[in-house]
Amino acid sequence: MNRGPAKNRDLHGNVPEHSSVALLLIDVINDLDFEGSEALVRQVPAMADRLASLKRRAKAAGVPVLYVNDNFGRWQSDFRRLIDHCLNDGVPGEGLVRTLLPDDDDYFVLKPKHSAFFETTLDTLLGYLGARTVILAGIAGNICILFSANDAYMRDYHLVVPPDCVISNTPEENAHALEQIRRVLKGDLTPSTQLDLAALIAHASGE
Repeated sequence: MNRGPAKNRDLHGNVPEHSSVALLLIDVINDLDFEGSEALVRQVPAMADRLASLKRRAKAAGVPVLYVNDNFGRWQSDFRRLIDHCLNDGVPGEGLVRTLLPDDDDYFVLKPKHSAFFETTLDTLLGYLGARTVILAGIAGNICILFSANDAYMRDYHLVVPPDCVISNTPEENAHALEQIRRVLKGDLTPSTQLDLAALIAHASGE
């Protein structure tokens, strides 16, 4: 099903003409400077390295990368200023952001609440791309990943959520959220190292 409008499908040349799969990095531009973040910070290095590797593979396969990020109450800030804050203010999330720095050809969506879709331009962007499969990764599995997965499922996207690229405050919370995504939302929980991106693209394209 084509979700994009009939005209001006290239968004004035700012996005690829077509991509049946998109990789969404959720809340990875994150200072992790809040009460109770220590458990997340401990899990970041391994997760960030795996996600950086997945991002490299995705881009090599022609899969666009979309950073979908909370504004963390910084309504007068923008994405670049948030990156600058994470890199230069000595915050716990500095290593996470350095590992997953956006490239010039990545895309950015700012979200006001937990879901990547709520009151954002994400669905419009995915429609222009022609994406029917979304790979969700980032923080936190039991909150923003789960809420985003729910909204993606209701919009008939095929869900892929690599469990090795998602963290929550505790392994138990993470496992429970991922099981909900698998069982209720029919999500594919293939680990990032085993994801066959070419097969995903072919399947999403109806080939």
